[in-house]
Amino acid sequence: MNPIALDSSSLVGFLNGRAGSDTTAVRDALAAGNAVLPPLVVTEVLSLPGLSDEVKTFVRGIVQLPITAGYCERAGELRARVLAGGRRARVADTLIAQSCIDHDVLLISADADFRHFTAHGLRLTD
Repeated sequence: MNPIALDSSSLVGFLNGRAGSDTTAVRDALAAGNAVLPPLVVTEVLSLPGLSDEVKTFVRGIVQLPITAGYCERAGELRARVLAGGRRARVADTLIAQSCIDHDVLLISADADFRHFTAHGLRLTD
């Protein structure tokens, strides 16, 4: 199994029935049983007001990528490199990108800001 990480934008889009290549990829990863969630995605999705208990249970049932030793330090250094290059690097995106880099997994996302992390090891789906 080759795990594929889901970003909040694509997972929420899938849950809301939005059509797109990213939500199709989410559907396929879930159906194949290889979808995983960076820890911050779990936080972002579960913090959305008005989520049904069914959706909360569904999200909690997706495998989470573990946080490894030095994660915060690596994420800080990653963000510094991206910012030094004059690119946007929100903290949440940085933490998601670092989780994927640490575990060498592809990321499905509709958020174009993740492309700034590809020069530093993040792999995005097409």
